[in-house]
Order: sequence, then C-alpha cells, then structure tokens
Amino acid sequence: MTLQREIAPEAEIRALITPFAKEPGGLLPALAAVQADFGWVPDETLPILADIFNLSRAEVHGTVSFYHDFRRKPGGQHIIKICQAEACQAMGSRALTRHACDSLGIELHETDESGTFSLEPVYCLGNCACSPAIMMDEQVYGRVDAARFDAILSKTKGSST
Repeated sequence: MTLQREIAPEAEIRALITPFAKEPGGLLPALAAVQADFGWVPDETLPILADIFNLSRAEVHGTVSFYHDFRRKPGGQHIIKICQAEACQAMGSRALTRHACDSLGIELHETDESGTFSLEPVYCLGNCACSPAIMMDEQVYGRVDAARFDAILSKTKGSST
C-alpha cells in the first residue's frame, strides 16, 4: 500500500536528500528517497534537489520524467504495474492492459476517482517465463489474464475495507 503525505518544510526535505549529494550518481537515490517519503516527487522538491546537486531545474525535471518509476503526482493506495515488454506483449499484456483500464475506469498513468488504484506501465518485471506479469504493491504476479487480474483486484479490494 502506498502512503502519501503533505509536503514537508524545506529544511526537512534538505535533510532527507543532502546525504546523497556526496554520492556519485546521488540524484537517483535522492529522488527515490523523496518518493519513498512522500509517495511521489512533488514539484516543490525539484528546486531544492537542483540546488543541492548543483544542477538546473530542467536537469532534475528531465531525470524525474525520464524514469517511469518516479511519480509526479500522488498515486493511489495501490499501485498496479502491468509489464509492457516484448515477452509479456507476446503473451497478451496488451489485452490485459485494456481489461485493467476498462475494469478500473482509468488509463495508464492515472488514478481512479476514489484514490484506491493507480495503473502504470512497466517495461520488465523479470518474470518473462510467466508472462504476462503485473506488480501490485511490490508483489509480482505471473500468468495474469483478465480473470486472474479480477481475482487479484477483488482480493485487494476486500482487504482494503
């Protein structure tokens, strides 16, 4: 389950990301820490990251938008990722994606109106032998068809109440 929280004061954000400033390639772990702490990467953190890493805001924005795992707005309580890589496509992930979108009433990169589910594409879950694969709340499921997706969704809805 993904938790969201309000934006922290600048001093708290700086304390969270400053330890990564001395690491080579520290921007990615800093962004991961921000997302782990807030549940997303708020726009308000970008200028702080730029300042700490001596980068332009555009460079930080480019990094955030390049990596699919970074969310720019709050996600749902449950994040569903559907693999879009070739092996999963060959085994039906496009049809599964359409079914998931129709079932949830949203498209990829969106969150349902209740804030319960977000649907995101991912480009390999390392479960190619059991494709198509999805990940929900960090749990990977293989050989997912429409019926199995519905069962996973139903089980998750049942445990959320």
